[in-house]
Amino acid sequence: MKLVYFSWIREKVGVGEEDIALPDDVATVGDLLVWLKGRDEAFANVFRHDRVVRVAVDHEHVEDRDTVIAGAREIALFPPMTGG
Repeated sequence: MKLVYFSWIREKVGVGEEDIALPDDVATVGDLLVWLKGRDEAFANVFRHDRVVRVAVDHEHVEDRDTVIAGAREIALFPPMTGG
C-alpha cells in the first residue's frame, strides 16, 4: 500500500510517500493512525492530534475513522486546511 504525506506532515516525517506492508491488525483508518504514531518520534509528534489529520483512501476523502482500508492502493494524509 502506498502512503502519501502532504504539506507539513511530509516535512516533519521526512518522506513524501512510501510503499509499505501494514501489519494484519491495521484494518481501519483509525488503526492506521494509531500504528503511525508508534513508528518513531517524528510520526508520534505529527499524529499525536490525529483527529485533525484529513485522510483520503484511493482519492476519496473519508471522515469516519472506522473506514476499512483493506484493498486500498493509496492512503493520503493531509494536515488541516484553512480557507481564505
